[in-house]
Amino acid sequence: MDTDTTTPSETTVESPQDRAYLRARQRAEMIQGVYIHFLVFAVINAGLFALNWATRADNGSWWFLWPLLIWGIGLIIHVLATVAPVFSPQWVERRAEQILSDRDR
Repeated sequence: MDTDTTTPSETTVESPQDRAYLRARQRAEMIQGVYIHFLVFAVINAGLFALNWATRADNGSWWFLWPLLIWGIGLIIHVLATVAPVFSPQWVERRAEQILSDRDR
């Protein structure tokens, strides 16, 4: 009877190429998330525009602009979090090393 409870990732040592691939894959998934967010943003807000246009009276307001603006701010934050290096895992590692070196002084 096999009683080995280790997972394959625990028994193998990752090479630098494996780590680089995993980082690249994680980055690609983050970028894919931005694309999906933008697609959903565009489709939903187009629908809200159409609904507002179809139900608006002659002197009615364009209320669809409010969700467009608020969601747009959220989309911009998502893009910045994906693109800006301050939010990357590598930045966290560099900052942690800097904190350790400052503490050792």
